[in-house]
Amino acid sequence: MGTAQVSMRGSSGLKALPPITAGFNDMRFQASRPVLAGNEAKYVQEALTSGWICGHGSFVTMFEQKVSSFLNLEEGIAVCSGTAALQLAMRSMGVGPGDDVIVPALSFVACANAVHYCGGNPVFADCDPITGNLTAENIEAVVTPRTRGVLVVHMFGLPNPVEAVRQYCRQKGLWLVEDCAHSFGALVHGRSAGSFGDAAIFSFYGNKIISTGEGGMFFASDPQKRHFARCLREQGLEPGRDHWHVLHGYNYRMHNLAAAIGCGQVEMADYHIAERIRVASRYRRNLRSLEESGIVRLPVEPAGTRRVYWLYSVVLCQGGRETRERVRDRALKEFGIQTRPFYVPMHKIPLYKRDIQLPNAEFLGDHGFLLPTYSGLADEEVDDISQALRICLAGKS
Repeated sequence: MGTAQVSMRGSSGLKALPPITAGFNDMRFQASRPVLAGNEAKYVQEALTSGWICGHGSFVTMFEQKVSSFLNLEEGIAVCSGTAALQLAMRSMGVGPGDDVIVPALSFVACANAVHYCGGNPVFADCDPITGNLTAENIEAVVTPRTRGVLVVHMFGLPNPVEAVRQYCRQKGLWLVEDCAHSFGALVHGRSAGSFGDAAIFSFYGNKIISTGEGGMFFASDPQKRHFARCLREQGLEPGRDHWHVLHGYNYRMHNLAAAIGCGQVEMADYHIAERIRVASRYRRNLRSLEESGIVRLPVEPAGTRRVYWLYSVVLCQGGRETRERVRDRALKEFGIQTRPFYVPMHKIPLYKRDIQLPNAEFLGDHGFLLPTYSGLADEEVDDISQALRICLAGKS
């Protein structure tokens, strides 16, 4: 592997980047990283000292309460992953064999898997070409007599147009579940993403806005569904009774050490959200001219929403997947900048391949990528990344 020395600050005030040797361990900027800037270490030490490192420690309950309070949602149920939370959501909605569940094609495979785990059939819908989010019109295009519900994803931290989707679902007698894995703290007219559907899930994986390393949380508006989900989480154990198993459940508990990290993280949630908004604002300032020139499309933030920028998204207006990959490869090899591509639409992957065309999801899947976004990324570092992107785009052909 070669090295490259590229002048990033000359007459324009950009400084020189050090030589970068391509490779994962040589990345100067990772796409995301957890930032443990609060009481995480203190709480983990307390958990270790207590001897409770399993799924029944006090920090689990504390984390559930802190997240519920921050989001103004009722009685969160902490689990071992966002995928586990999705499966609890599908089970609580009663998904079973023969049931169709509409999911966005442009999303992480866990969305379809959670439906499949319950014996249901994931039906893939296209998305809005600008936001990447599922709309009521997208749902209407694929609804069937077997459709039981809809799973919406607030993509990349941008709230879904969930009020219109909720209204449509009510008219059609469908339940609605919100996947808020990217959108902790996102708001729609002052209300938290996750507060509009029959149920909602959050992910606390290492690259999320707040993290427990691995982890997730389930919410439901119906107390009976919450009771059902707590039972499922504990191997089908009836709460308050020893060895009294009433359901075929799972071992989906979050352990006390992860919850201890989470407590420190949620205490700093306003900071982490503000940091992402700051980084996004800097990217927009730096890259606006590329958008004005028709080279890229930058993220939007519709009126009445607060976008929390899980990662900052860029969509190439021309070329295709090969062009995007050349830009990403050069960014890594020459500048040590890790980027992430948008998801491959699920109707295109081997596991769920369908002979259908969803043009908006396919375009975004081929043209979109995500820039480094995390707390503590300094303004001048964002400037360096932005300038490197300009250089990579100039040589994309």
